[in-house]
Amino acid sequence: MPFTLPVIDDIAQPWLAARLQYLLDNKTKPVGSLGQIERLAQRIGLALGSEAPELEAPQLLVFAGDHGLAARGVSAYPSDVTWQMVENFLAGGAAVSVLARQHGIGLTVVDCGVRHDFAPRAGLLIHKVAPGTADALNGPAMSADQRDQALASGAALIQMLPGNALLLGEMGIGNTSAASLLMSRLAGLDIVDCTGAGTGLDAAAVQRKIGILRDVLARHPGAKTPLDVLAAFGGFEIATMVGAVLQAAAERRVIVVDGFIASSAVLVASQLKPTVLQRCVFAHRSGERGHALMLSHLKAEPLLDLSLRLGEGSGAALAWPLLMSACAILREMASFESAGVSRQDEASATAPAQP
Repeated sequence: MPFTLPVIDDIAQPWLAARLQYLLDNKTKPVGSLGQIERLAQRIGLALGSEAPELEAPQLLVFAGDHGLAARGVSAYPSDVTWQMVENFLAGGAAVSVLARQHGIGLTVVDCGVRHDFAPRAGLLIHKVAPGTADALNGPAMSADQRDQALASGAALIQMLPGNALLLGEMGIGNTSAASLLMSRLAGLDIVDCTGAGTGLDAAAVQRKIGILRDVLARHPGAKTPLDVLAAFGGFEIATMVGAVLQAAAERRVIVVDGFIASSAVLVASQLKPTVLQRCVFAHRSGERGHALMLSHLKAEPLLDLSLRLGEGSGAALAWPLLMSACAILREMASFESAGVSRQDEASATAPAQP
């Protein structure tokens, strides 16, 4: 059954934007002195439609899937690492597991297409489309029906989760290749500029990877629309993430975007529904080659630049306290008037008139 794109309204509200700016400018500090935190506070306020935003029950989803293209040696690790890392997430031993516990973030792993059968347990959702995508050098990575199934699964996942914030994570050996292919075709960039070392390839292996990906792009000249490109090159975990992003945006949740692979899912979603980007906070600039270009293409301002390239949602979890702080600044920091503090010019700014 074809996937129906949800309605994602334009939430730009000039009055609310002006009101949030007024509130920030009238906190007990020099105007603009909290820099990017102020811009973050305004973005969250606009996303949630509130001048006193509060983030509730954050949910970090780790979307997992295997890739047929991995058999061609585009990763430094074998495909079995995908299911082994899923077990590590569930056992609480992965970096993102530690960070989610530290910050009180709900962590759920979603099997979107791992080449392994998992025993049911808490913290794991099975939405397996197939045991891994096909080799994109031989044909589309997934059929249109499989793509639509993954998109629908992602949307359904969000509908069952509490809270107003979604943090994106992923796991899938070979998925930097899928992200590079999506970026190259959708952003119109040379595959060389979109391809990096992934899990740690050396220089020679990166060049070999680029050659393979160039051949994959040549194999699918007709894939031009976002949905066709997703089917030709994507992974089941990426397609499920796209569906989740679209639904989260429709529900007006704040979407915290992790690194390169998560950004590729947002790239697809934003080309389907540009207003998705109004709800997105980009956690960091990855050390993966191509991510800086992708962020530039999306006109995104990342919060952190720590040379991270782990994935899993680790960057999103690391950035989470900044979102909490930005909201707290808006809600709790005193104004000049309430604190009885003199302004630099002793003049009061005029609050915007509500429409």
